[in-house]
Amino acid sequence: MFQNVGFVGLMMILVVVLILFGPSKLPELGRAVGRTLFEFKASARELVGDDKEEEKDKEREREASVIKLKG
Repeated sequence: MFQNVGFVGLMMILVVVLILFGPSKLPELGRAVGRTLFEFKASARELVGDDKEEEKDKEREREASVIKLKG
């Protein structure tokens, strides 16, 4: 989606944001966007980690059942 936005397009977006929010609000806006992205990435990592843990648990259960059958 953003692959077609070039340097000129990015500069236009930044100018519009500057006009809308003013220079005093930009640092606060940047911090809010940064925090939101950080929380989103952390949640995504947690979800991926949960999936990996579930796969490991299933593999352990399979190994345990195979050991029980052999033993």
